[in-house]
Amino acid sequence: MLEHFCECYSDLSGPILCPVLGSITPLFIPNSRIRPIRLIGLCASFITFFYSPVPRIQFDPSTAKSQFVESLRWLPYENINFYFGIDGISLFFVILTTFLIPICILVGWSGMRSYGKEYITASLIREFLMIAVFRMLDLLLFYVLPESVPIPMFGYLLELRPTTTGQFRFGVTPYSTIIIGVWGSRQRKIKAAYKFFLYTLLGSVFMLLGIIFIIFQTGTTDLQISLTTEFSERRQIFLWIASFASFAVKVPMVPVHIWLPEAHVEAPTAGSVILAGIPSKLGTHGFLRFSIPMFPEATLCSTPFIYTSSAIAIIYTSLTTLRQIDLKKIIAYSSVAHMNLVTIGMFSRAAAGIGGSILPMLSHGLVPSALFLCVGVLYDRHKTRLVRYYGGLVSTMPNLSTIFFSSTLANMSSPGTSSFIGEFPILVGAFQRNSLVATLAALGMILGAAYSLWLYNRVVSGNLKPDFLHKFSDSNGREVSIFIPFIVGGATVLFPDCMHTSVSNLVQHGKFN
Repeated sequence: MLEHFCECYSDLSGPILCPVLGSITPLFIPNSRIRPIRLIGLCASFITFFYSPVPRIQFDPSTAKSQFVESLRWLPYENINFYFGIDGISLFFVILTTFLIPICILVGWSGMRSYGKEYITASLIREFLMIAVFRMLDLLLFYVLPESVPIPMFGYLLELRPTTTGQFRFGVTPYSTIIIGVWGSRQRKIKAAYKFFLYTLLGSVFMLLGIIFIIFQTGTTDLQISLTTEFSERRQIFLWIASFASFAVKVPMVPVHIWLPEAHVEAPTAGSVILAGIPSKLGTHGFLRFSIPMFPEATLCSTPFIYTSSAIAIIYTSLTTLRQIDLKKIIAYSSVAHMNLVTIGMFSRAAAGIGGSILPMLSHGLVPSALFLCVGVLYDRHKTRLVRYYGGLVSTMPNLSTIFFSSTLANMSSPGTSSFIGEFPILVGAFQRNSLVATLAALGMILGAAYSLWLYNRVVSGNLKPDFLHKFSDSNGREVSIFIPFIVGGATVLFPDCMHTSVSNLVQHGKFN
């Protein structure tokens, strides 16, 4: 038994507990010693990243069942246990999460002079929560953990403070927002943090009611047992709507998308990177893990609604992107368009569409993040994100211009990039079900190329504007080294073999074919 526990610990619990330990350790270090605090956070994040692919070595791609499954009693009630495991889909979302966190720490390296301890702690707690979400097989925690992810961006942070007697006590850091509210860039950052928190919280209240209903019917919180339970059509529709209210906000789908552009604009660069990389995947992952396989009849009934709302969202947000003047809002609205294309693929009820929707999710964690990093470099030097102040950067910042060009190609789903490899199967799967929806989605890709090329041309080409921009310095070695993994990942992503079985099982379990 001890050997079995240690094996599970090394495969799954290690990447989960490492961020927790890394977030607790800085609380015992004085704020004045910022260098060891930063090093502890960076080392903890890198150890977690190198640990995350370990389950892939022993992973069996021939089965769609969750592997390395463990359960621990966490509430003193019958059948209320702590279940966690991993399958071919969630494995790569865990790797994406552990990849982005050290990047965010490196991006905010020079900006940790104020609240550096809190920054590291919030980042590592956020990493723990997101890894746990993708590995969780418990219904209650499937609700609790995603709703806890916004807390590192909004809330009070407890820290250990030394007293005059040399002992430690818990105190509350006197600020209300951790990532957006403290390290945000404008005076509206508190409002953006409130909007971000309330949107995600209110949408999940209905899902909590649905989960309680499922627990009363199944008698357990085990998600694997719930997936094998048959619900009546009326109950499926009720439970699907309850889960949709939560996941649609996280994707986000129109019209509950307003929080995302505001949060991106007010968040620091590292906050925008993690917002683009992970939280939106919580919604799409929830659809794949919860709504689609558990409520297949309700999914069939709701597909026309999803198709209509997603197609409208793609066209609307693409046209809205063309009218924006803030660099971050342009990228934020384009992210909404890409994620709504993903929802079309997920609800296409075809293996090509569902499998193709997973790749844009992974690609979306890299491409918009790289674009936000480019905007962060520009803002760090010129202190503005307005498009009209930029132009001719190719002559003064050639390194950044090249990186920006590579990221733009991936953002417009140019052939050969990871975005195209994922979005093309989505169009194929959607065309099998509804040719009109596939045509509108393809039109959204054309509009995506339009606003991507327009943005690159306005910022990089043309004449310099020395009246607005006075300090010109290209990306340094540290910045270029951060960009390299994004460029490589955005240019070449292949469909992993271990995803095939999980996708095929999802289609068969939903009885879509």
